[in-house]
Amino acid sequence: MTATVNHPAPVFTAPAVMPDGSTGEVSLEDYKGQTVVLFFYPKDFTFVCPSELIAFDHRLGEFEKRGAQVLGVSIDDAESHAKWRDTAIEEGGIGPVGYPLLCDEDRSMTNAYGLLHEDTTFALRGTFLIDGEGVVQSATVNNLPLGRDVDETLRMLDSMAHAASGAGVCPAGWNPSKPDMQPTEEGVASYLAENAAAL
Repeated sequence: MTATVNHPAPVFTAPAVMPDGSTGEVSLEDYKGQTVVLFFYPKDFTFVCPSELIAFDHRLGEFEKRGAQVLGVSIDDAESHAKWRDTAIEEGGIGPVGYPLLCDEDRSMTNAYGLLHEDTTFALRGTFLIDGEGVVQSATVNNLPLGRDVDETLRMLDSMAHAASGAGVCPAGWNPSKPDMQPTEEGVASYLAENAAAL
């Protein structure tokens, strides 16, 4: 089974370094009923990766406000994750990030989510938003040199919640301060008449 939008997310159980620095085990089932932000990064002690992990950590309160659990994943083992957390940020480390870092040494998660970079055997930079029913609502994948935008991930979480509420659908660039669109012919026409110039 591979990760596909509008289908159940591949289930997993993996060793992890927890926010308090202990080693534990994390399963997708642990978060049933809760939105999960599952993000894969290539490897500890590399280049673009620390900027992304720190960006997720800096915005952790925003994810928590939205009821979302952040989980980071790479092919590294728990010892590597722990060392990277213990390395000072000014020395290329990530510090004690406040979300679990999962270990995918056998690449089972990387393969299940369709992210294997064949040349390096690392994971590509994939971000999956999984709703409380375990269904993938959004999937974005970047190549190794291209860092993701964590604020865009937050915007997509807001879009997911808005669409799920039945209030309306979310047009291009939507955020909670902008008008939504009603999914009818009249709704589209009305939205475009008022907002097309600003798109």
